[in-house]
Amino acid sequence: MLKKITSYFSRSELLLWGFSVTTIIASYILFSSDSLLSLTASLIGVNSLIFCAKGNPFGQVLMIAFSVIYTIISYSFSYYGEMITYFCMTLPMAVFSLVSWLRHPYKGNKSRVEVNRIKRKEAVFLFFLACAVTVAFYFILKKLGTENLIVSTVSVATSFAAAYLTFRRDPLLSLFYAFNDMVLIVLWVYASMRYRAYISVAVCFAVFLLNDIYCFISLKRMERQQTDN
Repeated sequence: MLKKITSYFSRSELLLWGFSVTTIIASYILFSSDSLLSLTASLIGVNSLIFCAKGNPFGQVLMIAFSVIYTIISYSFSYYGEMITYFCMTLPMAVFSLVSWLRHPYKGNKSRVEVNRIKRKEAVFLFFLACAVTVAFYFILKKLGTENLIVSTVSVATSFAAAYLTFRRDPLLSLFYAFNDMVLIVLWVYASMRYRAYISVAVCFAVFLLNDIYCFISLKRMERQQTDN
């Protein structure tokens, strides 16, 4: 099993994974020893990203699990924007993305998705759709008394675009998740000022940011390889 894992991932990917897991566990020990849920979500999330970087549909399976747990964590701090976004948008979109990735294997290889690129008309459609969703969520979140309303609303926009692009198998999905990571770092740093256990969640998204940047590079490289072949 270990030999299969080491042969599947490159040395740089294993180093990134090792650094990510070590950082997450260290932050959990230092700041949130009573929050096992945060640790579980973080470890599932970082494993999801490393598989997504390989274009492996299993990454979407892990994203489904992450979305459920992150929803619970967000609810605990009244981040209703995150809660609703992940439970009502990211979670179902991860399910749809899993189906999409399984239905579009690259040359019959079920462990590698066929990368796609949306056209300009669809990109314009996505822009206006994301704007409409964001405006609607702003008023919903305001009504619910969401903490850090403006930042939470921006998170909705980036999350929606990332989830849509994941479903469409476009490499830009990782870039939008990276933008979302930056927003979430701000959200959870703010939360950690009131409850230090949430520092580990902020660290988690900082680690996710590194992984999403790598995921974007990896998927772009995969796109070039598939185009050349």
